[in-house]
Amino acid sequence: MTDMAERVSEMSVAEFETLASAAPETVTLEFLGGRLGVKRAPDGDRSTVVAWLARRCMQSRPELDLYQGTGLRVEAHQEGRAKPDAVLAPEAHFAGCGEWADPAGALLVVEVTSYDADTDRRSRHEKPAAYGQSGIPLYLLIDRDSCTLTVHSSPDRAVGGYRAIHTAKFGEKVLLPDPVGIELDTEILKNYVR
Repeated sequence: MTDMAERVSEMSVAEFETLASAAPETVTLEFLGGRLGVKRAPDGDRSTVVAWLARRCMQSRPELDLYQGTGLRVEAHQEGRAKPDAVLAPEAHFAGCGEWADPAGALLVVEVTSYDADTDRRSRHEKPAAYGQSGIPLYLLIDRDSCTLTVHSSPDRAVGGYRAIHTAKFGEKVLLPDPVGIELDTEILKNYVR
């Protein structure tokens, strides 16, 4: 895979932000590795998975909020723009931040795979690299294609990505390590795949 830092950018961050702000509400644009991406709108099952996770987080850590639709400035020098399916952060952490927030203070970012051709490149490769390079402590990939959860921890800010990766099948108990410290019983996720 080509290193994201070596790619020639399709446009500037300012051009991307202008484009993204003019896009209709039904279109979510992202900018990773200098490339424009369109994030597929969540289907009912994907939304249900995020709601399930929100309930687990609220039960275990009521002082945290699970934000949906929050844009983050990611990658080296915050030159990327991502809209994770969810971001776990302290209560009211992103108040007043605008559309693209600094990822500092985010404890966990979550992506739930879509059934589209770009999922492999974006969710399994580009996003963990960008989130790790941004120093976000944990990245949780809920992969409906393989019926697995992958917890990425120990971010590597120098090269991007994470040094520790743990994958579990739907139905297993999964620990989101510190700084989150929540155990998830994932049996119910089997109901939300095709």
